[in-house]
Amino acid sequence: MRLAHAAKELHQLSQPICAAIGVFDGLHLGHREILKRIREKASGSGGESLVITFDRHPNAVVAPDRLPPIISPLGQRLRLMESLGMDAALVLPFDAELSKISGEDFIRGLFADLGSLRSLTIGEEFTFGHKRSGNVELLKRLGLQLGFTVDPVGGVELHGQRVSSTRIRELIRGADFAAAEQLLGRRWALVGNVVTGDQLGRQIGFPTANLETNGLVLPPHGVYAGRVLVNGTSWKVALNIGVRPTVSQPVPQLRVEAHLIDFTGELVGQELEIELLGRLRAEMKFPSFDALRAQIAEDVAAVRRLP
Repeated sequence: MRLAHAAKELHQLSQPICAAIGVFDGLHLGHREILKRIREKASGSGGESLVITFDRHPNAVVAPDRLPPIISPLGQRLRLMESLGMDAALVLPFDAELSKISGEDFIRGLFADLGSLRSLTIGEEFTFGHKRSGNVELLKRLGLQLGFTVDPVGGVELHGQRVSSTRIRELIRGADFAAAEQLLGRRWALVGNVVTGDQLGRQIGFPTANLETNGLVLPPHGVYAGRVLVNGTSWKVALNIGVRPTVSQPVPQLRVEAHLIDFTGELVGQELEIELLGRLRAEMKFPSFDALRAQIAEDVAAVRRLP
C-alpha cells in the first residue's frame, strides 16, 4: 500500500481514483463496509482504491475537551487498511490551518491535487471541514460540477445496535472484549511503544515491557491475559493496567506493563500490539512484595493454561 502525506504526491496516478474519507478509528464493521465499496469500485473500473484519513482525531485540534480516547492509533489503522486490500492511503496532517478550510474548499483542493478522482465514498452522517460545513449534500453538488460520483454508506447494525466507535469504546472500558470483537470484526488489540521503566518487575522475577498508551482507550484497572507477536513468534502475556498500589510512590501513576511469558530479549523502542483475551482479576494492594510476587506467579500460571 502506497502512503502519502499530501494529495499532490498521488497526482501522477493515471488510473481512476476511488476514494473514501474518514477518521476510521477502530476500523470496525461499518468502516470495513466503506472500504469494501471503494475496493469494488476500483476493481470494476481498473482504478486505485484510496483511503483519505488524518494523522490525529480532528477533535485534538478543534475540540480538545471532547477528544475521545483512541481505539486504534494511526500505525495500526494503516496496517489494517493494507490488510483489507487498499492500494494507497493519504494521511493528512490535521492542524489549525486545515481545521479552518471549508468543506467545499477542502474537496475542490483534493480534486485538483489528485487529478483523477472518480468516486468518493463516506459514511452518510460523516461531516468535515470548518464548522462541519462538508456533508453528503455538498459532495453530491460538487460531484455534479467536477465529475465524480458520491456513494454515501449507511450504518451497519449488529444484533439490533448500530456499530460505532463510541459503542466499541464503551465495551473496552467494560472489559467486554468478546462483544468488541464482534463489532470490530477482529480481536481488539492494545497498541503501545515500549519505554524504559523502573525495572521493578525484573527485580521480583517477572520482567515487564512498559507500554506508552497516552490517549488510548483502556479497560478497567486489573490483570489481563493476552497474546502478542514479536518477530513472527506468538507469546502469551500477563498484562497489568493500574497504578501499582503495593508500590510506595508520592503520586500514583498509571502503568501498562506486559510480562511476555518465557520471552528473553530487549523490547524497548519496539511497538507491541497485544490482543487481550480476558480479565484475570482486579487490581489490588498486597501486604508485601513477597505476596505480590506469589500472586503474579499465579497470574502467569493462569495465562499459561490458556489455549
